[in-house]
Amino acid sequence: MQINWYPGHMAKAKREMEANIGLIDCAVELLDARAPLASRNPDLKQMLGNKPKITVLNKSDLADPDLTKAWLSYFTDEGERAVAFCASRSGGRKEVLGAIEGATAEIVERWRKRGAKKTLRVMVCGIPNVGKSSLINNLSGAGRTKTGSRPGVTRGKQWVRLTPYLELMDTPGVLWPKLTDLEGAKRLAYLNAINDDVISYYELAVELSNLLYEQKPRQLAEKYGMPQGEDAEAILRAVARTRGFLQKGQDFDLEKAARVLMEEFRSGKLGRFTLETPPQEGAPS
Repeated sequence: MQINWYPGHMAKAKREMEANIGLIDCAVELLDARAPLASRNPDLKQMLGNKPKITVLNKSDLADPDLTKAWLSYFTDEGERAVAFCASRSGGRKEVLGAIEGATAEIVERWRKRGAKKTLRVMVCGIPNVGKSSLINNLSGAGRTKTGSRPGVTRGKQWVRLTPYLELMDTPGVLWPKLTDLEGAKRLAYLNAINDDVISYYELAVELSNLLYEQKPRQLAEKYGMPQGEDAEAILRAVARTRGFLQKGQDFDLEKAARVLMEEFRSGKLGRFTLETPPQEGAPS
């Protein structure tokens, strides 16, 4: 299986982001808390240069809480400012704004010594469908930017003023030209960061089933009314059986079952899962 998705609008968005780096003081990179490494853009560090950056583990309500804490510790040990966040729930706003304040304190102080109050401009960036617009709407307290459950809803930059001295730039979701890490690319597909038209639902659902079943076999068995110890195709058959997905000849419609399993994982209906663990000390990150 090979997965790649880098449409023309994404390449254009990356060029626009690079052109706008000079306008910003700081960046907020959203990662999906269920796969923080897979959802981190490897090109962003070079793009930002010495600009301060905050890491936000979004969708933390869908991730394993213990592993989210472990990831926060990992990023802190790496010298990053990192916070967990759930854009769809109240709370967390103070932590994100506090992280921005801490990351930009030196910039604000330099301007204060010049006798001026600095208006901070912050770029919010991340992969498609990671929740950038939802984060901004949460911070602003209003639906000022477009949101959606499919990748590619935001197609151009949008400025949102939170206060007279803080502005956020919402940017389109951007991947990188070549997804050379196949396992990482699969995780991006599981998370709905890749257009569904370029993936095989069935193949991905089989691998996702195995991955989730290794973590929480009892939870999946109870969800779909099946005995423990089954393989991935048996899980999809159980999904089809519980939903009544039958084709002509009374065969189970496994393609339709695969779509349901993927959607139930993405929405959190299967429970809280994290697909990656933090690298161990001395291991490559």
